[in-house]
Amino acid sequence: MSRPPTVDGILDDEAWNQPAVTTTDWLSYNPLHGDRIPQRTSVWVAYDDDYFYFAFKCDDPEPAGIKTSIARRDNVWSDDWVGLSLDSLGTGQLSYHMMVNPSGIQMDMLNSIAGGEDPAPDWIWDSAGRVNETGYTVEIRLPLQSIRFKGGQNLRMGILFWRRVSRIGVSVAWPPLEPGKWVFEKNALLVVPELNARPPRELIPTATFSTNQQKDAPGRWDSTGKGAVGLSAKVGLTPTITLDATVNPDFSQVESDAFQVQVNQRFPVFYPEKRPFFMEGSGIFTLAGTLNGDQSLYSAVNTRNIVDPRVGVKITGNTGRLNFATLTAVDEESGPSVTTDQIGFGRARTFNIARGAYSIKPGSYVGAIATDMELAGTFNRVVGADMSLKPTANQTVNVFALESFSDTPRTTGSTGSRAGFGGQAGYSYSSRTWNFGSHLEHYDREFQMDTAFINRVGETNGWLYGEYNFYPDKEKWPWLRRIQPFTFNQATRDRIQRGDELFTVDGIRLFFSRQGFFRFDELVGHEPWAGQRFKARRWRIQSNAQVFRWLRFYANANAGYATFYDPVSPYQGRASDVSTGVTYQPSGRLSESVDFERVAFDRESTGERVYTVHIVNTKTAYQFTNHFFLRAIIQFDSSRYQTLTDFLASYELHPGTVFYAGYGSLIEQREFRNDQWITGAGPYQTTRRGLFLKASYLRRF
Repeated sequence: MSRPPTVDGILDDEAWNQPAVTTTDWLSYNPLHGDRIPQRTSVWVAYDDDYFYFAFKCDDPEPAGIKTSIARRDNVWSDDWVGLSLDSLGTGQLSYHMMVNPSGIQMDMLNSIAGGEDPAPDWIWDSAGRVNETGYTVEIRLPLQSIRFKGGQNLRMGILFWRRVSRIGVSVAWPPLEPGKWVFEKNALLVVPELNARPPRELIPTATFSTNQQKDAPGRWDSTGKGAVGLSAKVGLTPTITLDATVNPDFSQVESDAFQVQVNQRFPVFYPEKRPFFMEGSGIFTLAGTLNGDQSLYSAVNTRNIVDPRVGVKITGNTGRLNFATLTAVDEESGPSVTTDQIGFGRARTFNIARGAYSIKPGSYVGAIATDMELAGTFNRVVGADMSLKPTANQTVNVFALESFSDTPRTTGSTGSRAGFGGQAGYSYSSRTWNFGSHLEHYDREFQMDTAFINRVGETNGWLYGEYNFYPDKEKWPWLRRIQPFTFNQATRDRIQRGDELFTVDGIRLFFSRQGFFRFDELVGHEPWAGQRFKARRWRIQSNAQVFRWLRFYANANAGYATFYDPVSPYQGRASDVSTGVTYQPSGRLSESVDFERVAFDRESTGERVYTVHIVNTKTAYQFTNHFFLRAIIQFDSSRYQTLTDFLASYELHPGTVFYAGYGSLIEQREFRNDQWITGAGPYQTTRRGLFLKASYLRRF
């Protein structure tokens, strides 16, 4: 290419004078399969020694209906957008997903077979978009240093393009994505005659300062301040193997965790990872068939179990068909399960994790994992293997098996040794009309995995799921896209709660235009708790829609029998849970979201109200430019008598080069009596407040 294009969203560069890669045969994959839309899309691809370039011409017969906004990265999914999936290694195991809205705002995800699409990682690439009288145009410039590929002659990569039209709620792709198939099985072949690899070499120095105040008594504040510097580095050991290391890392939570209902929860509440060092490349640690709410083991490597790391080292890479990763971190925290009278309290933990996955064919692999946690002479070690196979285009089989070996802390001076097995197997079939799934899992009582997020052990569980898809005549019913009745049946033997669990869920889903969705179902069954059996019968409703370009709405509700999970004296009750929320965007730069949830529980035998919880989350953001924004979060939780405020100013030139300034406060209802605070009494008052500053700079070599 004699002259590289200027990334300004205007397709007047010499590079785009060649014929387009594709203009036809774009077909829908969500919520319909195989449908054509009137919006025409043309794509061009170019490259030089340092970059890939992509251009998109997105025609629209109704350009006034295009939805776009200027918002923070990864926050414009409800807009119109266009983008690509690039399997740069050509192995059918890992791909880079990049999407851009008509204003040039980026969204990116790292996609893997086991982990699916992970929106957490961010990498450096440039984009621009322009709305015009015939639709909109987008340009992308992708540095070769941001992706992994082997380099050399006649490189074979996989590529797929997609587009989302917001107002009709339809996504299309080229090559077309049939039911049951994903990008690895449908990628078009991209052949590059010659390209030299660009192994990354990056340094990110970071400086942080925080000051915090806590009210010890009325009129008396205890103040603490802390400043720190840290350094993270990324080095390409080979074109496809990368070393990441960090010393004294900044693991601040720039985005607050949204309040969730934590009263009377049988299983722990999951919070996603938000810390950059752990997010990048995290998908490779995912075991086949996990990341599903209907399974006990949600994630084999939940890095939020590493609470306060001192140092961290990670290696990720590919050699031929083998993808692999290792992670080592020293955690200052001894862990929430270690009490003051147990071995290791107040001591640092060391985590070591190794993972490998060998590609059999695109979409299929076999893998292995080993994890180790060491604490003051005690340990938890897990070894296992997993497999994901696609015997046909419509079928998937997932299996994993794990064995744990633990020497766990008891009282000071004693430990306890135990071993346990855990595993699961699943099968799914997907077509345009039918979707079917089955699952079987078993976990010994003694199974333990300190790196994992796991709901429960000591159980054997199986379920069956089936759904049928109707596609109404779009000429007669243009607003109704798909009707989907479904059934789900689960049976569990819970050896810890000493009983059998049985659930049947029957319901229907409706998919509308404007990204509309409605679901109604009824759950019937029973569950064991503390050796007793309790009824479980509930009806549930979920709905959401992009009502206008500037207004998105959702509403959920459920009610029926429920269990009060007291470990000694549980009882039958009735519960209701109502939640609703709106996202209001009066302009392309301002966004306001308000979410409300009310949960109530009554004792069945007496009708007595046991608790009522109200949770309110609000978030206001204004994006001044593509790089600078202000954000305010206010969260209220009546069960904890708390209101949290969180204000943030952010300037992000690109991932790694950022400046944050934040202020937060905790407002609690409490009263000072007899030299101590009594929660839930007296007026609401500010009990904690703090200021946070962070600056980091990414330098590439």
